[in-house]
Amino acid sequence: MIAPEIAARPQASALGGIDHTEPMLPMELVELELSLEGYAGGEAGFCEAVRQAANRAGGELLFDLPAGGLIEDCRRIAVLRIPDGESMRVVLALLDANGTEIRMQAPDEETTHLVRFADAFIEVLERI
Repeated sequence: MIAPEIAARPQASALGGIDHTEPMLPMELVELELSLEGYAGGEAGFCEAVRQAANRAGGELLFDLPAGGLIEDCRRIAVLRIPDGESMRVVLALLDANGTEIRMQAPDEETTHLVRFADAFIEVLERI
């Protein structure tokens, strides 16, 4: 579920800048989260569940990694690109500490470095 404090966080553009004029999660992010509602696959199935949800939304899973204390109540972070009008938007899928729920989050000040890494990752893939 989208916690009110997460929904109220500022959004980051696909290039990593923070857009303070967009206080709520975009509809695409809400739809993606709803497609992951009821997830009960634990840590082992997280990556595949997120990959399938991203594909259904016309996006892609870029990578996932252990949260390592980056985000509260989070075991793993998946970085996705999903359609946002004419461009693609970088978003995060977070597996909670219990491994029982996936929530979506737009990057914010605390996770903007992941967006910069994702942008660099995409540039490398495009050159290959």
